[in-house]
Amino acid sequence: MAADANAEDHPERPVRPALWRGWKRRCPNCGQGPMMKSYLKVRETCPVCDQELGAHHRADDGPAYLTILIVGHIMAPAIIWAFTTFRPEPMVLASTFTVGCVALSLYLLPRFKGAIVGLQWAKRMHGFATV
Repeated sequence: MAADANAEDHPERPVRPALWRGWKRRCPNCGQGPMMKSYLKVRETCPVCDQELGAHHRADDGPAYLTILIVGHIMAPAIIWAFTTFRPEPMVLASTFTVGCVALSLYLLPRFKGAIVGLQWAKRMHGFATV
């Protein structure tokens, strides 16, 4: 009986829209307000819908692990392909792929953090269960 009352108090939140809004670095609740106040710092509350964000998320190292995983799986085959196909000078190859790895990492890291915060919000993980 208590589980049914708890389910009525907290309706299910859709995961896919929350992930997509987080990926776009928007509030997982309304999709309008910015989630981040700097590169990786999550706002305390959404300026549009007042959803509490900053005190509840626990992204920790998840975004960094996902970024390393994706960048590694994209860049490792690309560097092998570029080396075997074009045979560039070693410094050209190293410079090009260093810039590529850094650029891709800087692009993906805040998006993965937003997606993880959105997932936590949708699943009512950590402090999001009471909000």
